[in-house]
Amino acid sequence: MSAPGVVMVEAAPSAALRPYATRLTAYGEHHGAPVTRSEAAIPGAVLILAFGTPMEVGGRRLTAFAGGLGDRFTVTRTPGPTEGVQVLLTPFGARRLFGVPMRHLTNLVLPAGDVLGPWAADAVERLAATPSWQERLALADRLLVARVRRGPELGPEVPWAWARLLESGGRVRAPELAASLGWSHRHLVARFQDQVGLPPKTAARVIRFGRAVRLLRSGAAPARVAAECGFYDQAHLNREFRVLGDLTPGQIRPRPRGGRAAS
Repeated sequence: MSAPGVVMVEAAPSAALRPYATRLTAYGEHHGAPVTRSEAAIPGAVLILAFGTPMEVGGRRLTAFAGGLGDRFTVTRTPGPTEGVQVLLTPFGARRLFGVPMRHLTNLVLPAGDVLGPWAADAVERLAATPSWQERLALADRLLVARVRRGPELGPEVPWAWARLLESGGRVRAPELAASLGWSHRHLVARFQDQVGLPPKTAARVIRFGRAVRLLRSGAAPARVAAECGFYDQAHLNREFRVLGDLTPGQIRPRPRGGRAAS
């Protein structure tokens, strides 16, 4: 998807990368004036391997950077031309790629080199020297697969619980997940904070918000979305949209039939 001043080419991760990443996007931005955006919370982590003018992210000037999961929106400002590859990671892909407990990255964005060491600078240099969008995406995929395979092995329990949350749109409660795993609630929270970065209840909020956005884009009315997603009422829906996305449900416009999202 592209917009004025923006070129974006997306690719699905390879089979080897698919358990760890959900999307790869090569992009270039060149606007006539600085552009400020509010980036909504998502149920995943982000890695930006960029070159060009540094962006302002949460008040910091960064070029290549990594961010963990969060429970609030993040303000970004693009003051000049920039390009690179954006990687959307699953929590477990981020845990293996970054090699640190995800609680250390909750609601944080850090220079990629602080998280990934010299690998980040080498990856950016190689991507910058690759002129083709598709070749950049293929190179990023290969580099990520090689790096993530060196990361710590993770057990199946938290990924299973995470999948249950995703499947339910965030409506499965933490005590139910803990009981299914034979764990205490405290142990479940500790494992989530290590491998996801958010406790299960907060992760469910972010997942529920994402489902609500998708339903609104499909044309569902806000009242129906509030009921289907498990919000207490319309006011609760509105509050969550402000905190997690810096917007209101009314600002999410349905996708035109046969076209792309308008918002």
